[in-house]
Amino acid sequence: MSVKTIFKLAGLAMAFGTCAQPTLAASDLALQKGHEYLAVTNYPNNLHIIDAENDSLYKSCRLPDAFGPGTIQISPDKTRAYVLNNHYGDIYGVELDSCNVVFHATLSQQPTERARAIFSIGLSPDGKELYSIVNPTRMNRDNYVVETPRLQVYSTSAGLNAKPERSFPAPRQTTMLQAADDGSLFVVGADVYKMDPHSGKTEVNIPLRNWTRPLYSPPDVLYVWPQQRPQHTFNLLYTAARFKDEKMNPETADNVYGFIDINLANGKSELVDFAPITEVYFTGARSPKDSNLMYGVLNRLAKYDIKEKKLLQSASLDHSYYCLTINKAGNKLYLSGTFNDVAIFDADSLKKIGNVKLPGGDMAITTAQIFTR
Repeated sequence: MSVKTIFKLAGLAMAFGTCAQPTLAASDLALQKGHEYLAVTNYPNNLHIIDAENDSLYKSCRLPDAFGPGTIQISPDKTRAYVLNNHYGDIYGVELDSCNVVFHATLSQQPTERARAIFSIGLSPDGKELYSIVNPTRMNRDNYVVETPRLQVYSTSAGLNAKPERSFPAPRQTTMLQAADDGSLFVVGADVYKMDPHSGKTEVNIPLRNWTRPLYSPPDVLYVWPQQRPQHTFNLLYTAARFKDEKMNPETADNVYGFIDINLANGKSELVDFAPITEVYFTGARSPKDSNLMYGVLNRLAKYDIKEKKLLQSASLDHSYYCLTINKAGNKLYLSGTFNDVAIFDADSLKKIGNVKLPGGDMAITTAQIFTR
């Protein structure tokens, strides 16, 4: 084979590679005021911003260190994205206009300590403080010691070597958190707790494992996507068995899906069954334009009437999606997670209307965030 032929084949391979794999979008594009965007993360370690006005990739930022889990929180002024990453061990603050990393906190506080946050990242209402509940382990030479979880509070102006300004003991087995407008933190664990980030005072706000709903089993919660909804609520799904009588026979029980919605403006909460269990959903969301509509996603996309507890529509998917996001108008659904594409569906008809292919690998369990600059 001649050298000329080899170069020709190499050029074809490069061309096909370019077609198959999108390149990173320009990192220095400033976001436009009044525009709605969707933020997601993916392997090897990218933060992508999708323009929700025209459903196209707007820009991409390369993140430092390693990926995972890629949980995002957007600052209240919509200028920064904070990402829990580097194998659950570090938090980074990225300026969205420039892609510059301007904040970094290593969650471990001692050389002999390994601390990980299980999807726990949140911001104060004024954006001046960042919160994370971490799970520390002391790494001794011949043994490991599991220590008490703690809430770590950072100043978002602390730069690239941020240290906790204060910390407090926290409940075990917690995952997501979100800050309410009054400054308190709602934390999901065995129950939903309410924490004061200034004093560390913690109380049960919504019993889950310890609820006392008559004729119900304890609920099961598998929900690790702390999304900042257009309705300014903090929500999660649960499943439970609803028994026919005091005998609590699981063979005759109705297995139900439900949701918890916490209004972050006033702290009021709802705990509502919305459908029988026919399949598994990883995330669900209520419509911003009709609070009686509930959507769920994993292996298919579904829409429910909450009051009637009735499936209204469903749509088949090209593959599983973990994270469901609704735009502010409530007319578009964005499905993310798993592979490296974001699928877009019409919220009324559940017809697929678009797809955004992302540079890089899969999104895994990214937390997609919709926001308006």
